[in-house]
Amino acid sequence: MLTWIKKQLPSSGLTAFITHQDCLLHNVGEGHPECPERLIAIRDQLMASQLYDELHEVEAPEVTDQQLARVHPPHYLESLEASTPASGTYRVDPDTAMMAHTLRAARRAAGGAVKAVDMVCEGLAPNAFCSIRPPGHHAESAKSMGFCFYNNVAIAAAHALSQHGLERVAIIDFDVHHGNGTEEIFQNDPRVMMVSIFQHPFYPYCGDVPLGPNMHNVPMKAGSGSSAFREAVEMAWLPNLEAFQPQMLFISAGFDAHREDEMGSMGLTESDYEWVTRQLMRVARTYCEGRIVSVLEGGYDLSALARSVAAHVRVLSAG
Repeated sequence: MLTWIKKQLPSSGLTAFITHQDCLLHNVGEGHPECPERLIAIRDQLMASQLYDELHEVEAPEVTDQQLARVHPPHYLESLEASTPASGTYRVDPDTAMMAHTLRAARRAAGGAVKAVDMVCEGLAPNAFCSIRPPGHHAESAKSMGFCFYNNVAIAAAHALSQHGLERVAIIDFDVHHGNGTEEIFQNDPRVMMVSIFQHPFYPYCGDVPLGPNMHNVPMKAGSGSSAFREAVEMAWLPNLEAFQPQMLFISAGFDAHREDEMGSMGLTESDYEWVTRQLMRVARTYCEGRIVSVLEGGYDLSALARSVAAHVRVLSAG
């Protein structure tokens, strides 16, 4: 049985840990890798590593229709509602299924990412990690795929631009799968830069040809490992981020490139996630007043996911 213990602290400059028990409700069957236990494993690891007490937990609100509409057109949102089954599951593609509570969970996930933006931009937290599901970076403006329905990080970035007066934001995606949805949504948008690494050729079998000059994608061969990943960050990500001088960083934080995760074959470890988070923290301190919102994407080996998130959050919370 899944258990959910909620604790809230005064913010006091603590990293915001944004989540909601409704995110556990999306469950399309035993054996599916994108399962509710992912969030439980993360919480348990943060507690076991004594990081949880250094975080300010905040409940994710539901996203509003207006916030969704900045990224997803009305006909798509209406089709999702219409496709929601009263019982059982409805498959939008061979890997992606909906059940009765899917959109309830998805609205909390997207709302959590928006809440993180508000907290960081309003000075209520120096940065934030959103422990939410279902993930979002494969969701295109009008297409669900890859376990994703609403594009959480895109909704958050659009909110920062629309509501907080920012002119330039950057999205960093280190999931083992290319964030095709995020790229499709923001292609050729001069306000948004995306930098990413991903295993290629691999699902969703794109990204090697960027869709616009604001997209800096680095395809990686299976088995590339730590040194190739770090070289891509240093040679491709950091120079582009420094030239762009973003005012806020968003991280599509997928941890399925871990060597213990059977979903991919990149061969990364917790130390790589800790290292890349430190590099992004330096960029954020230089150009963004420290503002970072990190949004959970993939990561399906529960132990590797939990340890990797802990390494990532440890750096965020250290400031």
